[in-house]
Amino acid sequence: MGLSEGSFYTALELLIASCCVLGNAVAIAALRRTKRLREPTFCFLTSLAAADLLVGSLAIPLAVLVDGRVETSAGACLLSSCLLILPTLASILSLLSIAVDRFLRVYAPLRYRRSVTEQHSWLVVAACWGAAILLSFTPLLGWSQQSTVLPAAHSPVSSTSPVSSNSPVSSTSSDFSTSSNSSSSSPSAAVCLFTDVISMSYLVYFTFFLCNLLPLCTMALLYCLIFRIVRRSLRDMAGRSGTPNADSRRYLKKEGRLAASLAQVLGLFALSWLPLHLMNCVVKFGGPPVPVAAFHMGILLSHANSAVNPVVYAFRIPRIRQAYLKMWSQAPGRPWFSQPGSSHSSDNGTSSKDDKL
Repeated sequence: MGLSEGSFYTALELLIASCCVLGNAVAIAALRRTKRLREPTFCFLTSLAAADLLVGSLAIPLAVLVDGRVETSAGACLLSSCLLILPTLASILSLLSIAVDRFLRVYAPLRYRRSVTEQHSWLVVAACWGAAILLSFTPLLGWSQQSTVLPAAHSPVSSTSPVSSNSPVSSTSSDFSTSSNSSSSSPSAAVCLFTDVISMSYLVYFTFFLCNLLPLCTMALLYCLIFRIVRRSLRDMAGRSGTPNADSRRYLKKEGRLAASLAQVLGLFALSWLPLHLMNCVVKFGGPPVPVAAFHMGILLSHANSAVNPVVYAFRIPRIRQAYLKMWSQAPGRPWFSQPGSSHSSDNGTSSKDDKL
C-alpha cells in the first residue's frame, strides 16, 4: 500500500469515525431523553447505536493503529484485535434482539404487553453485550495465530511494501500481512498486525458463519414471518367493522411499517458487512487473489454502516425523527427558522396524526 493511498485510507477512516461518534451520540441522546422511546424495541436500538458509537470511538482508531503502525507485545496486540471485533458482534446480537422483539409483538401481542417491560429489555441488552464480549475475546483463550507479532525491522507490511495475494484480512481493520510471518522477536520491539495474532479460521468459521451468517438468516426468517402474520391478520379483518377491528388494523399496520423500517436497517448491515466477509472466505479457501483496493473498499463500507444508521432512523422511524427535531429545536443557537414546536410529539405521550410508529 503506497504512502499516499495509506494516508487517503486513514483520512477516510477518521472521517467515518467522526460521523459515527457524532451521529450515534445524537441518536442515543434522543432515544434516552424521550419517554415515548423507552419501549423495549427502542432499548435494543439504543444498544445498536452504542455499538455503532464504539465503532467510531474504539474500533476504527484501533484498526488504524494495528495496521503496522505501532510496536507492542503480542498480548497487547491480541487484546486490541479482539476489541475490534466486539462492536460487530454487539451489533448483530442487538439486531437479533430487535427481530425477536418485533416477532413477539405480532405473534402474541397480549402476552407481550403483559410480560415484556423496559427492565426486561435492558436485561436482554446486558446479556447481548456479555455474550459479545465472550465471543469476541475467544482468541484470548487460545484460538489465535501461533506466531507472534513481527519485529519492526522484519515486518512485511509498510506504507510502501506490496501486499501478498494470499494474505488474510481482518473483518475490522486494514492490516495485510504476507504468509511468511514465522520470524518473531521480543515483544518489546514488534509491529502489531491483526492477522499475525487472529486466526483466519476464527474469522471465517466462528465470526462469519456462526456469529453473523446464522443470526442474519434467523432474522430474515423472523421478518418474513412478521410480514406474513400482518398480511394474514389484515386480510382476515377485511370487511369487518367496529372500533375494536379498526384499532387492531391500525396496530397491525403500524407494526408492519416499523418492521419494514427495522428490516431495512438489517439489510444495510448485511450489505455492508457481507462483501468483506466473503473476501475473507475467498482468501481462507484459496480462491483467486483479491485486490488490496477491494479489501479497502470492503472495510470502509463496513465501518460506514455505523455512520449511516442514525440517518436511517431519522428517515424511516417517525418517532426518532421527531425526537431529533425536538432536540434540534431546543438546542442553543439554533437557526431562526427552527421553531420550538417543530417536534410533533412531547414527552407526555401526545402525538400527532402522523406519529404512527
